Amino acid sequence: MLTLINAGLGRTGTTSLKAALDRLDRGPSFHMFDIVGDGERLRQWEKVVCDGEHPDWTALFAGYRAAVDGPCALYYRQLSQAFPDAKVILTVRDAEGWYRSTHDTLYQFALRSMAGAPEPGSAQARLLRITRAMVWDGLFGGRFADKDHAIDVYHRHNEDVVRALGADNVLVYDVQQGWEPLCAFLGVDVPREAFPRTNDTASMRQRIARAAGAAAATG
Repeated sequence: MLTLINAGLGRTGTTSLKAALDRLDRGPSFHMFDIVGDGERLRQWEKVVCDGEHPDWTALFAGYRAAVDGPCALYYRQLSQAFPDAKVILTVRDAEGWYRSTHDTLYQFALRSMAGAPEPGSAQARLLRITRAMVWDGLFGGRFADKDHAIDVYHRHNEDVVRALGADNVLVYDVQQGWEPLCAFLGVDVPREAFPRTNDTASMRQRIARAAGAAAATG
């Protein structure tokens, strides 16, 4: 049963948040990488994102206590309705840094996948279908390369989350703030060790390469 939902877009510190939640015993946390390399989860999300299926959200997130990163960020309304007692965190960062990081990692992977035309029906092709429908053609309307447009969409998403769920119900959180605001929101003690800093651009490129290999292996 989900007790926490992260509505922040990818490249806003979602992987660091996942590590922090695990450290605070608020995990396990569902992440986009849980879909990659898992044929069953890939099929489940393809039905939701591409085919418009209305899932049993409790079953879809069985075994998880938190949901971070995409696709959770784009389904925050549905998840908040399905898990009304779950706390909501909106991870944010400066828009210029977010765009640069997303452009240099996730978007480049998408461009290579589109140019390489994965075998129809393969795991890679289905993963590309999901991300295009949900993010590149969906959220960004096929215009992510237009920096001003993409940043406008980023700001609008963040504003919509707060407007839809209420400012009193959402922690707007930059992981650079460290443990204190997160722990205060969750009502837990601040750990002694440093806040986890994971998944910078170089690390993300390595993760994407591994994820691509995992998708190919399940194709």
